[in-house]
Amino acid sequence: MRFSLLSICLLISGSLLAGPWPQPKGKGYFKFYEWWTSFDEHYTSNGELDPNATLGLYNTSIYAEYGLSDRLTGVINLPLFSRATINTQLSGTRGNVILDGDAINGLGDTDVSLRYALNKPGSTFPVAATLTLGLPLGEDAGGEQGNLQTGDGEFNQIISLSSGLSLDFGGETSGYASANIGFNNRTQGFSDEFRFGLEAGVGLLDRRLWFIGRMIGSESLMNGETAASNPTTSIFSNNAEYLSLGGEVNFYVADKLGISAGVATALSGRVIAAAPAFTIGVFIDMNR
Repeated sequence: MRFSLLSICLLISGSLLAGPWPQPKGKGYFKFYEWWTSFDEHYTSNGELDPNATLGLYNTSIYAEYGLSDRLTGVINLPLFSRATINTQLSGTRGNVILDGDAINGLGDTDVSLRYALNKPGSTFPVAATLTLGLPLGEDAGGEQGNLQTGDGEFNQIISLSSGLSLDFGGETSGYASANIGFNNRTQGFSDEFRFGLEAGVGLLDRRLWFIGRMIGSESLMNGETAASNPTTSIFSNNAEYLSLGGEVNFYVADKLGISAGVATALSGRVIAAAPAFTIGVFIDMNR
């Protein structure tokens, strides 16, 4: 059975829920980050926990947003180096090796997006539409057993709408809240998905320190091939569903330079990894 990895829409960047706020023309946000997870349990198609051989994925990535105009923002999330692993499997009774461990290295699947502000930048309730193309640059059947992946091998297209609100609490404290809904059209026999998310952040110390929380969900339309049709053990799956909760801390160490750290995990799910994902990174924000 294939197990879905939460990297697809949890913490792959500063945020896939980047919100409805466009980057000003010629300005941008650039982040270099590490993302990783390792798990020995997964949620079954019935939502129950079940053990599996320990699997891991470790990504070194670049995330960037750049203002092509005052309303149109280009976005890319590129895993420059992706390492997928499976640990050696030992007999629980004799301790002998049942199956040797394995690993592959390469590029990961890449997301390229265009986000367009539907109303005037600076509006009280900004609204934006986003088109995201998922490019299958990763390996979908690597290793000796063909069960290691740095991508799912399918080209997908996500159309989403987002809206938000900037908040001013007075003094050196500010914040924001945003919501996002989207439809993921998938290929290669994968089921299409309905996606949704909420994000909120509070900025302290004159917006130098930010605490961000995210809740993200995905519901499968179950209109593709079933996950059981491919018994290969891996970390990407078809017909996966989940509700996840994550948090991130960002701190500006200089005017435009900052560091970040985050974690996210599934509150519930089907055919997905049952373990948290972690991220650390450094970023440049040209808007400050």
